[in-house]
Amino acid sequence: MRDKVCLVTGATSGIGFETALGLARKGARVGLVGRDAARTRDAAERIGASVPGARIDPFVADLSVQAEVRRLAGEVRALCPRLDVLVNNAGAIFDTHRLTADGIERTWALDHLAYVLLTLELRDLLKASAPSRIVNVASAAHTRGCIAFDDIGHARRFSAMTVYSQAKLGNVLFTVALARRLAGTGVTVNALHPGVIASGFAAGTGGWFGLGWRLIRPFMTGPAEGAVTSLHVASAPDLDGVTGLYFARSRPVATSRRAADRDLQERVWRLSLDQLGLPSTAVSS
Repeated sequence: MRDKVCLVTGATSGIGFETALGLARKGARVGLVGRDAARTRDAAERIGASVPGARIDPFVADLSVQAEVRRLAGEVRALCPRLDVLVNNAGAIFDTHRLTADGIERTWALDHLAYVLLTLELRDLLKASAPSRIVNVASAAHTRGCIAFDDIGHARRFSAMTVYSQAKLGNVLFTVALARRLAGTGVTVNALHPGVIASGFAAGTGGWFGLGWRLIRPFMTGPAEGAVTSLHVASAPDLDGVTGLYFARSRPVATSRRAADRDLQERVWRLSLDQLGLPSTAVSS
């Protein structure tokens, strides 16, 4: 990975931080994206202290807001001469229904639409840097997901795990749909399940879900182990040219039947681009 340029979202803690640290240790220049400026600077300093000489670029953006994602992409294009790896990692689970500034339920906005928008905003840079990779951190929760087209924000009946699983299914559907569209460009795109990791992704939840998460958290594995598959998909030489797959424990595994449904992939593609104000032909097939 020496001389490669990578961008990792949600990089101030947990799996994202460990992924950024691992890429820096492999010699890459790494851009860190965080929502809080102080925490993002701190993460960059910690990686710099652990990897002397590492080149780390901090970026600050609230990825649940579309204007922020577009601004971030502009800053990355202005600063980085190339982009070899994009790791879409930022995500969270919320226990209450809330809309973003764009009028979209925040789990779907952050955990799914941000992946789509940032990737499409940076696609030309990725294509110009080919061979390059897009890594979408999804979850085994996608197997329980179902896309509620008639109520995508679940305003009528909100459940933290239901909307999270829907967003993670969206990640996998988007991955395969995008892989088809990028065939022949030298840009690969794959999704993965990092494992059930003791990270801060459910830190903002309360109620029964939050209580349950806090009770089982001490028995989970740590973020460094959770980053292993992300690092593998981002950097393994034997994955050159491999695209459109879903990984767990650093191996390709089967997705859910819904995630493999091409009609559903295309329907979610069209829905996502419509919510982002983009034409359905934003990336040609």
